[in-house]
Amino acid sequence: MKLFPELSKRYTEETLSAREAQRLAEFIAWGPAVFQASRLMVKFEILDMLRDSKDGLTLGDIVEKSGLSEYAVKCLMEASLSIGTVLIDTDTDKYTISKTGWFLLNDPATRVNMDFNQDVNYEGWFRLEESLKEGRPVGLKHFGDWPTIYEGLSSLPEEVQKSWFGFDHFYSDSSFPEALEIVFGKYTTRTLYDVGGNTGKWALQCVSYDKDVNVTILDLPQQIEMMRENIKGREGADRIKGYGINLLDSQTSFPSCAEGLDAIWMSQFLDCFSEEEIVSILTRAKKAMTKDTRLFIMETLWDRQRFEPAAFCLTMTSLYFAAMANGNSKMYHSEDMIKLINQAGLVVEDIYDGLGQGHSVIVVRI
Repeated sequence: MKLFPELSKRYTEETLSAREAQRLAEFIAWGPAVFQASRLMVKFEILDMLRDSKDGLTLGDIVEKSGLSEYAVKCLMEASLSIGTVLIDTDTDKYTISKTGWFLLNDPATRVNMDFNQDVNYEGWFRLEESLKEGRPVGLKHFGDWPTIYEGLSSLPEEVQKSWFGFDHFYSDSSFPEALEIVFGKYTTRTLYDVGGNTGKWALQCVSYDKDVNVTILDLPQQIEMMRENIKGREGADRIKGYGINLLDSQTSFPSCAEGLDAIWMSQFLDCFSEEEIVSILTRAKKAMTKDTRLFIMETLWDRQRFEPAAFCLTMTSLYFAAMANGNSKMYHSEDMIKLINQAGLVVEDIYDGLGQGHSVIVVRI
């Protein structure tokens, strides 16, 4: 297994002392409490108060400012001391925010991840064991009786939808500017299939970037309806079409393109499927391609991350796929993805790393 340098440093040898390892083991054992206490420190704006204070705040200050009882504040502050998100001056008994607390409060990725895990995953992860054993998202029953979360997206509670799309878009949106330079700057692209186009955010970027491109979004029928509502009245929307398709059905084919298909775009899409399903999708994509067509696969491949925290987030996201999304997909190692591409009879032409929040674009041809 090949890993980018920073990951190799962390994952191939022991780096903790025995005492540090013991503490981390307890941190894991108390993980649910750590998460909820830290989430409430953000929700109740206690970390905001500490960040904005000049010299820190006493327990009494926090009680007064938060409106919480002294008991509640003591529980949260003492837990947060142990967690490491706050510090205390033992001479003045004033609390201040730590570096970890600052990142918990201010790092956009961390805030998106926290909302996603609270609103989408938290209760469903109680069924992770069943999900892994049965190969289906047993935790999804918390929201409804759908085979995968994708069929139920339009029916999820509003706050859950907000956190789901916030998570999905945060990671892809940061990569779009650089991805556009690849798709349109390095290749001639006038016709493009956006597979799994969701709300149409990438398609809108494409028609805004290039006034000559025509985009067809391939997605589930209910997603196509959501997309049409989202792009209505937007610049270039007349060059975006929708094509309802269930790509899990191995009998469905990609539509033909009378103008000649220049590009197929799959962003954060193939990680939504099992290895067998990926080969099936890519095999059908190949039938719609010519020697001049390029397939662009944009994924956050966990082994190709520059910084280890990103790999941590990605491997944890695989557990969302297991318990909530579909029960059989994950965030893939690049070697696994390349193997599946080759099994579909396709060839990797190039790989561009380091886009946005750690995305890679794999350029594929026949």
